[in-house]
Amino acid sequence: MSTASLAVAPNNDLYLAWQVLRQEQPRLRARDAAERLAVSEAELTASRLGIDATRLRPDWAALLPALGELGYVMVLTRNEHCVHERKGHYREVTVSGQMGLVVSADIDLRLFLGGWASVFAIEEQGARGTQRSLQIFDRQGTAVHKVFLTEDSDLAAWAGLLERFAAPRQTPELELQPLPEAAPSAPDEAIDLESLRAGWASLKDTHHFFALLKKHGASRTQALRLAGRQWAEPLELAELPRLLERAGAQEVPLMVFVGNRHCIQIHSGPVRNLRWLDSWFNVLDPEFNLHLQTAGVRQLWRVRKPSTDGLITSWEAFDEQGELIVQLFGARKPGVPEREDWRALAEAAPAREL
Repeated sequence: MSTASLAVAPNNDLYLAWQVLRQEQPRLRARDAAERLAVSEAELTASRLGIDATRLRPDWAALLPALGELGYVMVLTRNEHCVHERKGHYREVTVSGQMGLVVSADIDLRLFLGGWASVFAIEEQGARGTQRSLQIFDRQGTAVHKVFLTEDSDLAAWAGLLERFAAPRQTPELELQPLPEAAPSAPDEAIDLESLRAGWASLKDTHHFFALLKKHGASRTQALRLAGRQWAEPLELAELPRLLERAGAQEVPLMVFVGNRHCIQIHSGPVRNLRWLDSWFNVLDPEFNLHLQTAGVRQLWRVRKPSTDGLITSWEAFDEQGELIVQLFGARKPGVPEREDWRALAEAAPAREL
């Protein structure tokens, strides 16, 4: 732990309240503990300064490429209802302005850096020894992305990273901001259906879909409702875990996208070890874990988008607020048509009536 972190006295009220809560519920996650204590997770993490946390400089252009020095790590990105964990190497990192990319074969990320605000290095003692992690938070204090060291990570590189990037002032102040209000979507009757459907039919790249939504002032789920069954069909919610189970049984490799407002994390490959735990559906493979709270899924859609590589089929799950929880595609590279086994699997489930 960097000596810079010793500047903060450990006897703060928030940290002490957290320790009382941990004694009562030892397995309580930091995210849930912060909610119980009516603070953000970033504030809870900042209360650890001088104990087992070091605040780092948010120099993303230098810090993100330096994570490759750590070797084999586990990265975690989540939203309210789904957690995506992937092991591998933080390689092939590029940062351009407020956009970052990690495009190695194992760790695949899209980073929207404009909302990133603070970053901490944690060295926490637990039953299995010391757990080391780097944790990034947005301007609302919500966790954006986390990087955990594994048994095969380079501890000398970790120590060097803390020394190079430790913030000169180890202050817990975060200057949090309220979440900006989202622009309301246009009412259905204000959407030009003919233009929306024509724009959808003329898509050349799935990445252009967001621009299509913005042009028409439509939310994502609204566009799915209005596009017509040629492009989007609602599905029964119970079909989502069934699709994962069938993909595992048939060894169909997937692309699994999970994200939040500031980070999207992608797994490309098979899913094999699938298990239920209460209402959580889990993928527990050696290098990829997914934890999906199925009770949070309120809409499930089969979506088809044209592209220069042919039709691209996805399954998209949304929560009660219309926020995207998880997207599933067949594993593919740009310039390669969609896998036939994935398309057959994705099309097999019957659509439901709205």
